[in-house]
Amino acid sequence: MIARYTRKEIARVWEIENRFRKWLEVELRVCEAWQKRGRIPAAALKKIVKRANFDVKRIDEIEKTVKHDVIAFLTSVGEYVGRDSRYIHMGLTSSDVLDTSFALLLREASDIIIKDIKELMRALKKRALEHRYTVTIGRSHGVHAEPTTFGLKLALFFEEAKRNLARMERAKDAISCGKISGAVGTFANVEPSVERYALKRLGLKPEPVSTQIVQRDRHAEFFTTLAIVAASVEKIAVEIRHLQRTEVLEAEEPFTIGQKGSSAMPHKRNPVLSENLTGLARLVRGYAVSALENVALWHERDISHSSVERVIGPDATIVVDFMLARAAGLIKDLAVYPENMKRNMEKSRGLVFSQRVMLKLVKKGIPREDAYRLVQRCAMEVWKGRHDFRTALLKDREVKKYLKPKEIRGCFDIKPYIKNVDYIFKRVFGQG
Repeated sequence: MIARYTRKEIARVWEIENRFRKWLEVELRVCEAWQKRGRIPAAALKKIVKRANFDVKRIDEIEKTVKHDVIAFLTSVGEYVGRDSRYIHMGLTSSDVLDTSFALLLREASDIIIKDIKELMRALKKRALEHRYTVTIGRSHGVHAEPTTFGLKLALFFEEAKRNLARMERAKDAISCGKISGAVGTFANVEPSVERYALKRLGLKPEPVSTQIVQRDRHAEFFTTLAIVAASVEKIAVEIRHLQRTEVLEAEEPFTIGQKGSSAMPHKRNPVLSENLTGLARLVRGYAVSALENVALWHERDISHSSVERVIGPDATIVVDFMLARAAGLIKDLAVYPENMKRNMEKSRGLVFSQRVMLKLVKKGIPREDAYRLVQRCAMEVWKGRHDFRTALLKDREVKKYLKPKEIRGCFDIKPYIKNVDYIFKRVFGQG
């Protein structure tokens, strides 16, 4: 569906050959279980295991007639196995195979995504440590607030990625669930011991109570987790997009040799990688909504979820894999401009130190509301372009009643804003 964003490792998970291979693996584990129950002769099982195979083209050919993918698959397998194929799929319904194999595929994709998250975390940690003390202005509502550091921005993204790692591991566990319990989940024609054995061999848990299918709240949890992961990547991308604006230019995506930013304007260097990530996050949120729509099915099942999952299974995992890889590369090669950060902080002419001044006045015994009023009055003079903030304070007669010039100047020291950076880094990274 989205070949442009497909990387090789995760592409292999969703190749049709791998899909059918998982189906066959489920069928063989069930055959092993039946043999242990004495329902399949040992010699027959040996032949089944040795001969069992399929031909993708042949399956497609058969499906054109039977209009049923699992029957087409079983027919192709039977052509390889011969007479003993009568033991394959014994007591099962199609969803026993489809849902159990889907769990195997999602688990396989999960392992790749978990690895991707860890790679992004490594990139964030390295750059966070590099810019631990790189002072920049913090913004609220897009307006200068108080100084922070660029390293703290990256540490925040790292901590969120850490939570996403835990979420993804939980989602993998939730989805690692199969069922071999028959047409409506009652074990009418298959023994519970067969399910226990087969799922244990496959590394899956049994659905404690099922219908014809594994319940789709599990899948909804998985795909909403992918949506959260994508949203966190989008959060990083949006920050970079803002920081790359010409008026800001505190950080910038890598711009490689030969790259062109605009067909019309040769000067352009656009945050296209980040914008792409923002757009892809919207896709993944859509997949999550589709997964939620699959939770409520008719009675013991209908088939409305199937067409959805054939799209969102590959697409959502492929997109998130791509997003995480792109985000890691973006962070690794991100250009950071500390001098621009310094210049930008100076644009508000000292206003970012206003709280320090207010607290200093409160410490002198002035009621907080009065202190706020005094500081705001001086700040408004700066907004009007009349003074810088320090000069406005030094000229204000009422402020000077309480603060000496030295005390006012002391409020403009950057050190208090970064004195606890190491404390925060220790909480995030476990080191000072």
